Amino acid sequence: MRLVRADLHLHTVLSPCGGLDMGAPDIVVRALDLGIDVLAVTDHNTSRNAMAVLKAAEGTGLLVLAGIEVQSAEDIHAVTLFGTPEEALDFEAWLWEGFPKTLNRPDLFGPQILIDQENQILGEEPILLVQGARHGIDAIVREARRREGICFLSHIDREAFSYPAILGPIPTDYPVDALELTCRITPGKAQPFRSKYANFPLLRNSDAHSLDQMERLCSTVFRVATPSFSELKLALRGEAGRGVLDPWGEKSFLDRDQLAQ
Repeated sequence: MRLVRADLHLHTVLSPCGGLDMGAPDIVVRALDLGIDVLAVTDHNTSRNAMAVLKAAEGTGLLVLAGIEVQSAEDIHAVTLFGTPEEALDFEAWLWEGFPKTLNRPDLFGPQILIDQENQILGEEPILLVQGARHGIDAIVREARRREGICFLSHIDREAFSYPAILGPIPTDYPVDALELTCRITPGKAQPFRSKYANFPLLRNSDAHSLDQMERLCSTVFRVATPSFSELKLALRGEAGRGVLDPWGEKSFLDRDQLAQ
């Protein structure tokens, strides 16, 4: 087993709130400088720039996962990750069934730029990405799990776009793999969430929208045999000796059965 550092929530220039510095090779260089082993590209409601970052990372040793930060019909954010870019795109096609056709206003929300691995512009997404999908959060979680993806609820300590802020306490048996807290929350403020949701791994990610928001602090350490999507799934579920180290404490989620005792 080995310890790997992962940032599983990050935006590119395709997200309208993403900075113009969040190009594919730029993200890869920054991640390598920070000692990140695994990076997930999770633009708002789309995964179409994930392939650019994945290709930019080829030969570097950095594992890049394709994902989406979904905005549900209730305006709850959740991150979905998949084993291949193709699987992420298939999920995106399902997500966009009945998706609102509200057009983006780049002057108001920012541009939504599609790029390749060298930051060449391939086009712009005309539909506004930061709006709620037709599907509710329960359906999104179920569909991601049905497709054997990873799913976690985003920034549950925030007063907007989080499950607790909109629907109240998260059920203890809610079928997500983990819960994310914002990077800058202190250990003291994280403690109530650790206590209340003790049966879920807690994740710390950057949710970076600019390169300077990518920090080593804003990541989570996993205990795995090797950096891979399948190993991360085992770690999140506390199976086969894999696990997630609690970013705000010494406790690690190595065995869900032990936690239940």
